[in-house]
Amino acid sequence: MKEIQIYTKFQINFSLDKNKNYTKELFKIAEHWFLSQNWKPFPFQKKTWQAYLEGKNGLLNAPTGSGKTYALWIGIILKYIQENPDYKTKNPIGVKAVWITPLKALSLEIQQATQRFCDEIELPFTVGIRTGDTPQKERAAQKRKMPDLLITTPESLHLLLSSKNYDKTFSTLNAAVVDEWHELLGSKRGVQIELALSRLKTVCSPLQIWGISATIGNLEQAREVLLGPNSAALKNSILLRANLKKKIKVRSILPDTMEKFPWRGHLGLHLLEKTIPIIEKSKTTLLFTNTRAQCELWFQAILAKHPEFAGEIAMHHGSIGKETRLWVEGAIRNESLKAVVCTSSLDLGVDFAPVETIIQIGGPKGVARFMQRAGRSKHRPGEESVIYFLPTHAIELIEASALKNAVKTAQVEDRIPYLLSFDVLIQYLTTLAVSNGFFPDDIFKEVKTTFCFQGMTEVEWNWVLRFITVGSESLENYDEYKKVVVNEEGKFLVESRRTAMRHRLSIGTIVSDAVLSVKYLKGGYIGTIEEWFISKLKPGDVFTFAGRNLELFSIKNMKVLVKKSKQKSSKVPSWMGGRMSFSSQMSELLRKELYNYHTETISSELKALAPVFERQTKESIVPTDKEFLIETFKTREGHHAIFYPFEGRFVHEAMGSLLAYRISLLQPITFSIAFNDYGFELLSDQKIDIQNVLDNDLFTPRFMHADLEKSLNATEMARRKFRDIAVVGGLVFQGFPDKLLKSKHLQSSSQLLFNVFRDYEPENLLYLQSYRETFEHSLEEGRLIQALERIENQRIVWRECEKPTPFSFPIITDRLREKLSSEKLADRIRKMKLQLEK
Repeated sequence: MKEIQIYTKFQINFSLDKNKNYTKELFKIAEHWFLSQNWKPFPFQKKTWQAYLEGKNGLLNAPTGSGKTYALWIGIILKYIQENPDYKTKNPIGVKAVWITPLKALSLEIQQATQRFCDEIELPFTVGIRTGDTPQKERAAQKRKMPDLLITTPESLHLLLSSKNYDKTFSTLNAAVVDEWHELLGSKRGVQIELALSRLKTVCSPLQIWGISATIGNLEQAREVLLGPNSAALKNSILLRANLKKKIKVRSILPDTMEKFPWRGHLGLHLLEKTIPIIEKSKTTLLFTNTRAQCELWFQAILAKHPEFAGEIAMHHGSIGKETRLWVEGAIRNESLKAVVCTSSLDLGVDFAPVETIIQIGGPKGVARFMQRAGRSKHRPGEESVIYFLPTHAIELIEASALKNAVKTAQVEDRIPYLLSFDVLIQYLTTLAVSNGFFPDDIFKEVKTTFCFQGMTEVEWNWVLRFITVGSESLENYDEYKKVVVNEEGKFLVESRRTAMRHRLSIGTIVSDAVLSVKYLKGGYIGTIEEWFISKLKPGDVFTFAGRNLELFSIKNMKVLVKKSKQKSSKVPSWMGGRMSFSSQMSELLRKELYNYHTETISSELKALAPVFERQTKESIVPTDKEFLIETFKTREGHHAIFYPFEGRFVHEAMGSLLAYRISLLQPITFSIAFNDYGFELLSDQKIDIQNVLDNDLFTPRFMHADLEKSLNATEMARRKFRDIAVVGGLVFQGFPDKLLKSKHLQSSSQLLFNVFRDYEPENLLYLQSYRETFEHSLEEGRLIQALERIENQRIVWRECEKPTPFSFPIITDRLREKLSSEKLADRIRKMKLQLEK
């Protein structure tokens, strides 16, 4: 600490002349502090400090673990010292900077890092956290005196905007940092940020805005969305890249013998023993799973086969209680845990320096997610990350090979921003009306500066204003939808305390199923679980949760009361968030890798797949980039037609629905549709005339939108999407914290409104939004068009097979999974494989 003590004396001299530019001297504050930590600042950190001191806004792109937090935070501090050289004796009360993070779990890490810097350079700044986990006592204290730096989430920031006199609260604010912007962009939480910043720019002028982003493809657009198109902030901005090439080594875990008919039912557990030596030789290993259910199963399986790991292995996912999660994070830091089985809850910027090794169990579905997780290994600047890829079934080795190439070439996905999210706008305007109220002309100008609403018309704006004041055309006779009143001055206000309270409880855009607390009969909180799963159980049933087998005793007042069970067999909960699909980048990489099978330069993973490819070639073909494969065969279940676009399950769900509808126009026929990331299946009790499909050009993108709208699938998906829109837009109230509405009640309420708008108000903007989001996000219409255009330019190869092929097997078994329990399914698949291999 000697360097800092020396420099404290320098600061006293430095404060004598307030008018002189002391950029070099200011840099010394940071450089001396870095020296005291045995660190050296990177060039990108210095460039960020310089840009911030020059008053610029910007977006900083740097890999995980490279010191992004100090790049921005130190810039903010240096500018404050520059403008307040007598800061030692005068430190005005009020929040100076807001740090917005997508995860509450990151808040503590950021607080510790930032407070540490302030304390060690003797800057009397306080750093506070304001999230859903902040105790009421601390919130009350913040109301009386805000911290100098406030770390918060998008939802909590909007809650602050719903408070009376929020403009005074933020009057001292001059910096806003949006952390992990790549995670928020392309979601409605990103739209929340856009709207909040549009208000703060007016309230806190001048306001410097910066975003921090790790892996993202469309960086220029990300900066535009953050700062606002054609805004003064964008014109005075900079895009900084760290240019630190993170060294990532990808190693695939290969099975000793390759199964010729792969299926994903074993969740990778057949390779469990291959992970044990990796865990044993590393100080700490993170095993990333894609779903919470898979996380629970892997944790249980490791302990069952290797009880010697008891006390050295833990589990981390979003439904486990906060205290347990914080304990696990602390245990990773102090190296007291050998391994942690986790989900995306440990994806983002928490600093776990001691972690040596990452194991990715199953395909991560996206390059950015894979690289983010790889970055957790050796989470220190300059060190090589090591990530092992463990395939849950053989075909996933193609993904492993594709990811290796993606890491080498640093190919990552774009994040597509939302447009015209009227449900978020309605919520935001109600938030402003709850607090100080607003004048429409002023807010319209601000909202139009955002990327999301730059194309909004005055007609649409007036519809939104009418919606929050009198309800939509078909609801204007119901008082509960008349939330906002207009006073004599023309200001829009919420006067009802009940309306204000219900609105504050509903702020946010993450809509999930009702969540219940899991507690022991004798007390002791374990975590949360979704209602849709627990509603299927009856008292006495045993389920696995948080690494324990628990017996359900009763469900009461939104609490699931349980007791420990010694029963070995149990049901494993699944969460609605577990359904993931390939990103467009991942799909393209996978196809390219598959087509490489026909070249001489094939990877070790493709070589390992030789038995699968040989069997596939024997029964059918492995397609080239010029071919589109269709396979047909008959089993006791009926007539199967399998199509292989290799575009991801969401696109395949839409394409399967589209093709089924078009075939039904040619012949009266009933289908069941199954799909995974590689292809989709149409199953019928009568033979499908594939030649008729080809002759009638049913893969054409022409009339695609109209055909999808006519299919039952699109309408049902829009209906499901409308539920979320209705909740965000305040049409449906989810209930109070201790008395949430059951999901079936939410669904029935939103479906009733959907039907009313469909029949009596088809121009309703929220109703139209449900279809637009269904096509743009759920059905990924843009990707579907590109896929159909690609198929049109390929030679369609139709193979009539005698029995299922290795490529078709995973799709068939995925469909069977929904009909059979896991035990029966495994037996059934074993018999099928024996029959196929004869």
